[in-house]
Order: sequence, then C-alpha cells, then structure tokens
Amino acid sequence: MIVISRERIPEHRTAGVIVIGNEILSGKVRDENSPFLASELRRLGVSLRRIDVVPDEIDLIAEATARHSRSYDFVFTSGGVGPTHDDRTIEGVATAFGQRVVRNALLVDLLKRYYGPRTTEVVLKMADVPEEAEIFYDDGIQLPVVTVRNVTVFPGVPDLLRQEFLSIQNRFATAPFISRRVYLRALESDIAPVLDKVEQAFQQVDLGSYPVFDVDLPYKVMLTFDSKNAAAVDAAIARLLEQLPSDHIQHVE
Repeated sequence: MIVISRERIPEHRTAGVIVIGNEILSGKVRDENSPFLASELRRLGVSLRRIDVVPDEIDLIAEATARHSRSYDFVFTSGGVGPTHDDRTIEGVATAFGQRVVRNALLVDLLKRYYGPRTTEVVLKMADVPEEAEIFYDDGIQLPVVTVRNVTVFPGVPDLLRQEFLSIQNRFATAPFISRRVYLRALESDIAPVLDKVEQAFQQVDLGSYPVFDVDLPYKVMLTFDSKNAAAVDAAIARLLEQLPSDHIQHVE
C-alpha cells in the first residue's frame, strides 16, 4: 500500500496590515486597501489582528514591519513603493530585517520592456528590493509581487493591490470561518446578561452584538457568531435561544 502524505494546512492563521502614506494620515486620500484586505482575508479563513497606519518614514515603517512580522503569520504593506522621493517602504522593510536594498534583474528587465526608451534611473528605482526578497510574476498580473519572509509588499493604488493580492491569494488560504446571524427585537441592554453567559460558555466562538437604529427594520440588534467550529456555533446559538423569550427573536440565519 502506498500512502500519499499531504501537507496539512494550519487551521488558524493570523495577519497584520500596515498602510503607509502621509496622504492617508492627512486625510487627503481615503484608505480603500485595508477594508479590501480585511474582507478578503476573512473569506480565506485568516484572522486579521491589527491594522497600523504609518507615515512615509523609514524608521516607523521598519518598526511596524518588524513588530507585525514577529506577531502574525502574514503581513501586508500597502503604499510607498513608487519612484518618488516619499516612497520609502522598500527601505523600511529592508531595515526591519537588517537587509541591504539591491536592484533586482527581473524587475529591471520588466521595467525596460514596459518603459522602453523612457527608462530612467528614477524608473529603475522601482526595481530596488530588499536583498532576500522573492519575486512572484506571471503574465496574468500587471506588476510583480514582492515578498520578504512573511511580508508581502503591495502598491497603494487600490486596483493594483487588488490584482496582486488576488493573483497570490491561495498562498494564504486556511480553514474557513463559519458565520451565522441572529436578529432580535430586544434592546442590547435587555439581552446583555444572556450574551455574557453565552460568551463565557463558548469561548471559541466570536460573538458580536450590533444595535440597529433604523425604525423601519423589524429588529433592534444583530448578533454574529463566528468560529472555525460549526458545531460550536450551532451550540452557542441554541444556548442563546433557549435563554431568551420567544418574542425577542426575529429570525436566525
């Protein structure tokens, strides 16, 4: 008999996101990238634990990158990888890992093919990466993806970030989250003691409570139950429902 060994995908994986740019902190540009990454990581079963926003300063980028890299399975940076004076992400990530910034031959070739005779030293700055960087590229994406250890470096332009992330999303997939919702006619203050008991009894379930103030809706609170364990979610909901008056319950989905 031949036994085929399959690598087991870890059930629990965590992530951190670092949004880089003075324009985000000054309010000149609205951050679209961290909401996208939060949604996509959730879909892939990855728990996003933290989002930091830092200015275009090498030391602060390096500090955030090193801290996130130690703390989470995956780290994603957004912004600061262009050719201008304020694009300092590459230097910051290199500093975080004590690496030099070097010019990558594959990136040089791609830039020359794209820019042709317009290729200048300013353009070639976009081929500079930390010395231990890995480059992912195929014909299906506009720009290569740069990774250093567990850090993936994305551009700040939302369309480009989305294209790059989706091209490598399978690298991050893990066991999916199970998510269900309960809608209640009661006020949060009326159900808080019951929620506390359910949360204590089912600590592997993430229980969220969200009041609704739209008078046209038939419910006043939406509860969410999230876990990797479907049986735990079902049991937590059952425990909640048995402890609430039936007229409190709008519906369950």
